[in-house]
Amino acid sequence: MDQTPPATAAASVSASVSASDDLRDRLLRLGLEAGLAAVGVAPAARQQPAHSVLVNRKDQGLAGAMQFTYRNTDRSTDPLRCLPSAKSLIVGALRYGSTDETNDRDEQPRTEVDDGPPQTGGRLRARVARYARDNSYQLLAQALASIADELTSAGYRAVVVADSNHLVDRNAAWDAGLGWYGKNANLLVPGVGSWVVLGSVITDADLETTGPPMTDQCGRCQACITGCPTDAIVAPGIVDATRCIAWLVQAAEPIPVELRSAVGDRIYGCDECQEVCPIGSGDVAGPGEKPVIESSFPDLVWILTASDSELLDLYGHWYIAGRDPDVIRRTALVVLGNVATRAQADDVSPLLSRYLTSSSTLLVCHAIWAARQLAMTNLIPQQVWQSDDPAVRSELEGLQAS
Repeated sequence: MDQTPPATAAASVSASVSASDDLRDRLLRLGLEAGLAAVGVAPAARQQPAHSVLVNRKDQGLAGAMQFTYRNTDRSTDPLRCLPSAKSLIVGALRYGSTDETNDRDEQPRTEVDDGPPQTGGRLRARVARYARDNSYQLLAQALASIADELTSAGYRAVVVADSNHLVDRNAAWDAGLGWYGKNANLLVPGVGSWVVLGSVITDADLETTGPPMTDQCGRCQACITGCPTDAIVAPGIVDATRCIAWLVQAAEPIPVELRSAVGDRIYGCDECQEVCPIGSGDVAGPGEKPVIESSFPDLVWILTASDSELLDLYGHWYIAGRDPDVIRRTALVVLGNVATRAQADDVSPLLSRYLTSSSTLLVCHAIWAARQLAMTNLIPQQVWQSDDPAVRSELEGLQAS
């Protein structure tokens, strides 16, 4: 039987709540000091609407061959699968992107020009989406680790989850009240927009949440919908991954012929729906120095002549389907067909000839398309014209029909 006097019991509860509030405030402050643009607390519960959305998008065929959080939706939307005793999520948003970066291929400063051709000094160049240009996820993990360390020091369990198929980061951030879902399905953080990478610390500390989730603030704006190069945003908040450039350049399958021109100069990722968004537009550089770990505008000639190991050494931090460097080369051939000019024939001709005789059907097909785009079909050898490979025949038929 509890012999604690009522007044003493109430004081004990009050002290416990006060200690919890102090811990939460300390964690939020620590996250901001570590460089996070926003940090909040969400309940460690089954994520909605994420679970329903993942199931529905997959059933509707809008996920394509994507796996990640789609692979096991029950696991990826339930933080208790990572930590059965979990009670709270501390969610962080780290701002990324820079308007003044160093091109490590030329070893000279470059000023980013998002709407210009990716060429400097006559060299053929592609473009990498901002989130993949620096070590933002590493910096995010470090900031979240500092929060986790504080929790473990206080006697709690803590697990850092970022860029992982164990949790839907956007839903966690939405639950924590960090932002709202934009029409491009990204989380929009006030004053920052979607120029953030997201992650969480799952903990058994029982912390008061910072929600509720923010309501829509996009209003009538349709900039991301009309600005998408491939019309992949099929309705507000609904993206068809089978048309989204960011997914097409990662997927193992051929890039659909009808969407190749829209890929433009993009070798990895696509920022278009973010570039046109008025929320957080302008200089998106985050706080502090962010060392660039790879070129923002990589050299196409280098990519198309590099060895497998060289490509994986430089771009191994990208998601590359099956860790197959031919996925990068395939996209590079599409970019080549989009950005090269006849004046660059001396650089282009050897590259096309090399891939038109490749042992990879995937690369031969995309080389045929690039040759058509550049009016260099004279480079297609006789053995390709005579190929009985169905995919190659389809490319050739498209060429003849154009």
